[in-house]
Amino acid sequence: MNARRQLGEFLQARRSQLRPGDVGLETYGERRRVRGLRREELALLAGVSQSYYARLEQGQSNASAEVLEALAQALRLGEAERRHLRELAEGTRRRERARRPAPERVTAAVAQLVASLGDVPVVALGRRSDVLAWNRAGHALYAGHLDPDGPAVPDQRPNMARLVFLDAHTRDLYADWPAKAKAVVGALRLASGRYPDDPALASLIGELALRSSEFASLWATHRVKTGDAAVYEMRHPLVGGMDVTQQTLHTEQGQCVVVATTEPDSPSRAAMTLLVHSAAAGGDDVQSAPVRGPSPARRA
Repeated sequence: MNARRQLGEFLQARRSQLRPGDVGLETYGERRRVRGLRREELALLAGVSQSYYARLEQGQSNASAEVLEALAQALRLGEAERRHLRELAEGTRRRERARRPAPERVTAAVAQLVASLGDVPVVALGRRSDVLAWNRAGHALYAGHLDPDGPAVPDQRPNMARLVFLDAHTRDLYADWPAKAKAVVGALRLASGRYPDDPALASLIGELALRSSEFASLWATHRVKTGDAAVYEMRHPLVGGMDVTQQTLHTEQGQCVVVATTEPDSPSRAAMTLLVHSAAAGGDDVQSAPVRGPSPARRA
C-alpha cells in the first residue's frame, strides 16, 4: 500500500462526500460537475493554496501537523478520522519496507484475560483481524462451524474480515449484515493507515476487493471505524436471535480484544447462557497463540 496514494484518496473521498451547504458555502443555483466540494473550495476552507492542496491529493507532497488539523476541520472529520489522517500523513514520511512481519501472538496477559472470561464470548484479533485467541464461548458464538484449534497455527488462523465477507455462516449471523460489514471495513481502513508497509495486510485487502464487490464498494468510500462498541442482532443457528453488544478493547501491541455481552435478565441473556453452557461440554478453555504442529483446522 502506497501511503501517499492512500492520503490523497482519503482526502478526495472525504471532499466528495461534503456538500457546499454542509460547510456554509453558497452555490447560487449553479450547475456543478463534481460531487461534493471542489478542490479550490476545500483549499480555501483550510487556508492553503489550491496548488498545494492539489499536490496532496496527487500524492506529491507532505503535510505539516498544522495543515492536517486545518484540513480535518474543513472536512468535518471525527476523532477516529483525524487519527487516521495523521497516521496516513506519518506513513508518507517513512521509508517503505517490504518485509513480511513475524506472526502475531497474544501476550500472556491477554491470553489470561481471554481464558478468565469463560462465560463471556471473547476473541482476540490481530492487526489484520486474524483470530489470535478465543475462548470456548467466543468460538461457539462467532465460528462454531470452524475448528476451535484454528488460532493455534498462524497459517491456518481464521480471519474475521474474510469470514464477514466470504463466509455464508458468518454473514447469516448478523441480521443487519451491512452495518457489520461497514464496521469491519472501517477497522481495516484504520489498520491500513497505521501499518502502510504491511504486505500481508495489503494482500488481504486486495483479496477481499477481488472476491467481494461489496467490500470493494465500501473500501472505496474511505470510511473509518468511529466507535469501539456496537449492538448487533445476531441470529445464531443453535439458540436463535440475540441482541449482542460487542465491545473492543485495544492493547499496546496494536491488537484488540472483542467482548460480547447481553442485557441482564433479557431473552438475549438466556439465549447466550444456553449457548455458553452447550459449548462448555468439551475442548480446552482457550485456543490461543502457542504454535503447535500441523492441524487439520479449516482456513477462513
